[in-house]
Amino acid sequence: MNRDRVLGTIILVASVVVLLVYGWFLIVSPMIVLQITALIAVGAVLVIAAWIGWTMATTPPPAPLEAEPTTSFPQEKTETGAQ
Repeated sequence: MNRDRVLGTIILVASVVVLLVYGWFLIVSPMIVLQITALIAVGAVLVIAAWIGWTMATTPPPAPLEAEPTTSFPQEKTETGAQ
């Protein structure tokens, strides 16, 4: 097997094992497991929000856009010379 398949197999097996252990803990002691799960979920959302806030607070503002110089084209003369 190549490295990607081995890594994929490890992730698959680990996910199934964690799911089974989580289910077993839900049966044995549901309240504490749900409290820990809620803490992890809310904590993850708040860490992402804090990261976004940090990035917005520490990133310098972009340079102001400069107006493009306007170019004026001379009027074309017609064949008779009139403008």
